[in-house]
Amino acid sequence: MAPLPGWKDLPPGCPIQEPLSARNNLTGSWRSARPIWDHDKCVRCGVCDLFCPEACIKPDHEGLYQANLDYCKGCGICAQECVTQCISMKQEEE
Repeated sequence: MAPLPGWKDLPPGCPIQEPLSARNNLTGSWRSARPIWDHDKCVRCGVCDLFCPEACIKPDHEGLYQANLDYCKGCGICAQECVTQCISMKQEEE
């Protein structure tokens, strides 16, 4: 097996060496805050899902949105963009 190229050998941009490999990297462990939904206020519009840069927010079988905390980095964009203000960010406990 040939060695992988070093960072200086890669062209500019985002070269993907192995498709879907990001699924193997559970990046939520360094999150400092997590999104919490008040489902009584949620109108199920999906804006949180649309704006999530990690694409980790999905509706459950009832259509209520939740973040997959294995991948959520706690950026708060979902809470900022929520039209009903039903998402709040809760600080993670150590």
